[in-house]
Amino acid sequence: MTFNQLALSEKLVAALPGSIEQPTEIQRLAIPIVLANHDLLALAQTGSGKTLAFGLPLLQLVQPQYAQIQALIIVPTRELATQISDTLQPLARALELDVVTLCGGVCETTQLTNLAAGAQLIVATPGRLLDLLQRKLIASQAIAHLVFDEVDRLLEMGFWPDIQRILALLPSSRQTLMFSATLSPKLEQIADLLLDNPQRLQIHSANSVVENIQEQLYLVNKGSKAKVLQWLLQQNDWQQVLVFISGRDSVDAFAKKMAKAGIEVAALHGSKNQQERQDTLNAFLAQKLRVLVTTDVLARGIDIESLPVVINLDLPENAPLYVHRVGRTARAGKTGLAISLVSHGEMDTLEAIRTLTARELPLSSLALFPVTDKPASATSKRPPRDKKANRRSVKRRNDRDSSR
Repeated sequence: MTFNQLALSEKLVAALPGSIEQPTEIQRLAIPIVLANHDLLALAQTGSGKTLAFGLPLLQLVQPQYAQIQALIIVPTRELATQISDTLQPLARALELDVVTLCGGVCETTQLTNLAAGAQLIVATPGRLLDLLQRKLIASQAIAHLVFDEVDRLLEMGFWPDIQRILALLPSSRQTLMFSATLSPKLEQIADLLLDNPQRLQIHSANSVVENIQEQLYLVNKGSKAKVLQWLLQQNDWQQVLVFISGRDSVDAFAKKMAKAGIEVAALHGSKNQQERQDTLNAFLAQKLRVLVTTDVLARGIDIESLPVVINLDLPENAPLYVHRVGRTARAGKTGLAISLVSHGEMDTLEAIRTLTARELPLSSLALFPVTDKPASATSKRPPRDKKANRRSVKRRNDRDSSR
């Protein structure tokens, strides 16, 4: 099947990049549903082409003759908002449409100026969007199409209160589309409440990892992870390596350690200003950096063409994030490698990931890095002490201290 067979306009199809020759499965199935104005819940693996699955039909549905916001795409991160806008902008121009990005960390005045020029489609993060809606700086009455990309993240407690407030400020009569690679049964129940008689697409098994990703997991000492990563970089000629760490403070410290070892590296996390975040990401995309160390701010949706390897320096506490992290490689049918360095203290997390993905994920060892850490014991090594005896000891110490 070709894009021309999906009832898309000739101008829109002609504006597609030359590298995109035919629709992916999610695009082939979702585009007709969106064009028919149905609500949709679509689950598809990372790298399967979800942006164009909702972006192409949205651009066709909005009307260029009306300088009003008609479609709204909500995403969890600034980087994803920028990426989606960059993907849709050239297609929008072919139809004489305007796309505006709204996210925090960027000059609000510039964004308001762009809105005033007459945009038909907005790509936004929840915080900035809610602020502008509440201040009545966005005219929402003409919004007929609403998209939640990475919907599982948007329905979690961190974003859910803002999402509820946003929905209360939007027209109740609208088309709602939801896309993600992962979705728990609990969050799916919430999603169903926001949809009106929706169509449902599940292209692959829920929470599944792309088959083209080779996963390697190594059991290592917690304190040896930096040395193991340096050794892996020395042993392989990877041009780009994306390293995930859960804590922001750990990201900066680890990047400094890599830089001292002579590795071209940068750190990216949510505490950095947006311009610095974007400049760092652009440098990595342009292969001016070999290693990018980041938090899960880059785990979702970000498309890094032909990224050869992703490394989890630690496992994410949230099992679905593993699927999103490793999904930064092997995109659009390409192959990729995902390496995870696992310590004994992460065994419960690993079991949760195995259960979610229904994959064995066996642990291997590295001969140069023997594991000396001991598995965590469920029982205390010390015999339990009598609580009353403890209190008596504390009282005696306090009495002695007060008498000095």
